[in-house]
Amino acid sequence: MTLPKDIRTSLDVEELPKKWYNLAADLPGRLKPPLNPKTMEPVRPDELSSLFCDKIIKQEMSTERFINIPGEVRDNLVHLCRPSVLQRAYRLEKHLKTPAKIYFKREDMSPLGSHKGNTAIAQAYYNAEAGIHTLTTETGAGQWGTALAASCNLFDIKATVFMVRGSYDHKPTRKIVTELYGGTIYPSPSVHTEYGRKYLKEHPDSIGSLGIAITEACELAMKDPGTCYALGSVLNHVMLHQTVIGLELKEQMKKAEIEPDVMIGCVGGGSNFAGFSFPMIAEKIKGNTECEFLAVESKAAPSITGGEYRYDLGDTGGFTPMLMMHTVGHDYVPPSVHAGGLRYHGMSPLVSAAVEQGYVNAVAYDQLETFEAGETFAKTEGIIPAPESNHAIKAAIDEAIRCRQTGEEKSIIFCLSGHGMLDLNGYSEYLDGSMKSSS
Repeated sequence: MTLPKDIRTSLDVEELPKKWYNLAADLPGRLKPPLNPKTMEPVRPDELSSLFCDKIIKQEMSTERFINIPGEVRDNLVHLCRPSVLQRAYRLEKHLKTPAKIYFKREDMSPLGSHKGNTAIAQAYYNAEAGIHTLTTETGAGQWGTALAASCNLFDIKATVFMVRGSYDHKPTRKIVTELYGGTIYPSPSVHTEYGRKYLKEHPDSIGSLGIAITEACELAMKDPGTCYALGSVLNHVMLHQTVIGLELKEQMKKAEIEPDVMIGCVGGGSNFAGFSFPMIAEKIKGNTECEFLAVESKAAPSITGGEYRYDLGDTGGFTPMLMMHTVGHDYVPPSVHAGGLRYHGMSPLVSAAVEQGYVNAVAYDQLETFEAGETFAKTEGIIPAPESNHAIKAAIDEAIRCRQTGEEKSIIFCLSGHGMLDLNGYSEYLDGSMKSSS
C-alpha cells in the first residue's frame, strides 16, 4: 500500500505561533458586552478583579487582532507536544468508501490528554506573575481540571478543582491524575462552599453541572485576594489562547496544499472549536475561503441548536457577569453523559456571535451514535477518542458518507480534542449495551 504524501503533516518547534489570534478584531459589528447582573450595565474591568488578574482581564476585553505569546508560555507549549500533528484518516476513508479526504488535528497527543493545556499554561503563567497563590476552577469530564493542576504545578501555585459530581463518580482516574499533579479536587456540588452546601440541602442527589461548579470556584476566589478563578472555556481570553491550534493548522494546510471544504469541532463551552476554527473563520470573513464550519454539540445540552441567543449568567449561582450567548438556561442541569465537557448550559459569546452572523452552523447528536463513531475511528485509525471528540468524528463521518452519495471529493478536517484512555468506563457501557440516551 502506498500512503498519500499528506498522511501526516508536521511543523518544527520554531514554527510554533508567536502570537494568539483574536476573532473579536474581525467579526463584523461590536460584540455585545458582558453585563453586571445587579445593574445590567456593561461590566467595568475593575469589577472583574475579584475573579481574574489584570493581564487576563485585559485580554478578555481586548479587540487587538494579535497578542504576543510570552516566551515562557511558548516553551511550555512545546512540552505539550506543540506544534501538534495534522493527520489524514486514510483507513477511515477506505472503510467509508468515500471520495472525500478526512484529516484530523491531533490534540490527543499532549501528555495532558487534550487541548486544555493550551490555555491552562497561559492562565497559570499570568496569575503566578501577578503573585496569586491559588487558582480555583470547575471541570466537567476532568480534562480541564487535570490541565490546570499540572500547569499550576509548573508555576508553583495551588489548584482547587470542583469536578461535576456525575463525572467525578464515573471517572475516578481523573481525580487520581489531578491529585498526582498536586491539585485538590472536590465533587460538585460540595460541602466546601456556602453555595454548595445550600444546593445539596435542596438537591441532595444532584449529579451537578458545570454552572454549579463554576459558582463554587468563583465563591472561593472572591473570598481571598490571593486566589483567582481560572476558566477552561467560554470567555474570550480562553478562546484566544486556544488559537495556537488553528494557527498551526493554517501553516500545515499551506504546507500540504490542502484547501478545506468543511472544518468540524465539538462544542461545550467552545474552546476547542474556537481554537481550531477562528483563524480560518477570519479568512472566511475576508472572502478568502468558502470553507464551511460545523460546531457539534451534545443533545444533553444543545445550547445552539435547542437554546436561545440572549443574555444569561455564566454560572448557576449568579457570581459571573451576564453573557450574550446561546443558552438553555443557567439553572438547567443536563442529564448525565460521558462527554462531561459538553454539559455546559451556554456557549462562548464569540462562537455564538459567529453562529448568529452566519459563519458557523451547528448540529447536536445523542451519545449512543457518537460512541458508535468513536468505535469506528478506533477500529480504523487505532486511536481511542475522548467522548467529546466522538461528536466531531460522528459529524465528519456523516459528511464523508454524503460525499460518497454525491461523488464530491471534499476535504474534511476535524479536531481530535483529546484521547479517551481515561474514559473506558463509558466505552464499556457502550459495548455492553447499558449506555443511556443523552436526552
